[in-house]
Amino acid sequence: MRRSRRSTVLSAFLTLLNDRMGESIVFPLLPFLLTGYTSHGRTLGLLTGSYAVAQFLATPMIGALSDRYGRRPVMACCVGGTVLGLGLFAATIAFPWASQWPAARAAGLPLALLFAARLIDGFSGGTAATAGAVLADISPPEERARAFGLIGVAFGLGFILGPALGGLLARQSVTLPVLVAVGFAVVNLLAVLTLLPETHPPEARIPLPRRRELQPFSQLANVFRNPQVRRLCGAFFLFFLAFNGFTAMLVLYFRQAYGWGPDLAALAFLVVGVVATVVQGGLIGPLVQRLGEWRLSLAGLGSVIAGCLLIPLATPATAIPLVFTGVSLLALGTGLVTPCLRSLVSRRLGDSGQGAALGSLQGLQSAGSFLGPPLAGLAYDTAGRHSPFWLGIGLLVGVAALVAGGLPGQGRKDSA
Repeated sequence: MRRSRRSTVLSAFLTLLNDRMGESIVFPLLPFLLTGYTSHGRTLGLLTGSYAVAQFLATPMIGALSDRYGRRPVMACCVGGTVLGLGLFAATIAFPWASQWPAARAAGLPLALLFAARLIDGFSGGTAATAGAVLADISPPEERARAFGLIGVAFGLGFILGPALGGLLARQSVTLPVLVAVGFAVVNLLAVLTLLPETHPPEARIPLPRRRELQPFSQLANVFRNPQVRRLCGAFFLFFLAFNGFTAMLVLYFRQAYGWGPDLAALAFLVVGVVATVVQGGLIGPLVQRLGEWRLSLAGLGSVIAGCLLIPLATPATAIPLVFTGVSLLALGTGLVTPCLRSLVSRRLGDSGQGAALGSLQGLQSAGSFLGPPLAGLAYDTAGRHSPFWLGIGLLVGVAALVAGGLPGQGRKDSA
């Protein structure tokens, strides 16, 4: 039994690590991987957002399928989809289109395959939720908080290892990090197939819900009908719309404005991973006790705005100190804003409506993640490469106004 539990935890941990590490390896390298196919910000934004929209649409169904048919087959299918998506992406960028198939390259076939790869990876991206369900299945209620701590550890480690490996391997070849991501996904799939037992017994399984209940957009509409949390949920959505928008353009901006290569770009995201892990892993608890969620949310927004302002003000001569300071402020602010806004929504609801509203926050985050990058990419191409930062700052000021005014008559209580 003890050995079975260890293998189950190892499989879940590898799945969570693969979920974050695979994405954090590829994302900082996207503009370099797209060289020869496109240099447009809107294409980069759409490619970034395609993963998020597929994940947004598929995650409710994946969770329902794991409740109906068990965790092991669903997790195996999801990890298998990751292998297929990353494998198609790697094969597409490694194929010599210009010399072997120039007509297909001119017709846009490589870009179409890259979009297909990202969509496949996104549609099978419910691995984190399924791995979390596995941990819940094997843990008694009093130990679930400790078990769920593995999710934060795996995510933090993935955000650190992904950019570090990507930047290091990209010095040899820009396609090599993607091949390593495919290899790690294959190892993850083998671990699931050989080590993971079924943790959701047949007697605990439930029928699939009605199609309407799996529709993510209706779930989002419900949360805005609650006047207690409407403004804060709107702030949550706009925050991720802004943040995911200008961060999707960061690497392209680093390349075009400062002439940075993939190693420096990946190093910037490594800094983000380290700072975010430190903030959410150790600092957030004491800071909340001392200052409260409301003040920390506003302070975090101020930090993100400052970071967003520093980056476009840098010149090639001052880029390294200003950019690395800027991305540190972005990571610090995001590490404060995200958990504090979730907590504020929870406190405003009291004991009613917690599950539905807090579950919808993940949907709002996903919606911002797939709408923000295409909008920022369009602004990058049409209004200049600084425009995503100014647009993001404007949206973040609006978020601060919603947070500051979203707690009428309770500001003192929630900030205590």
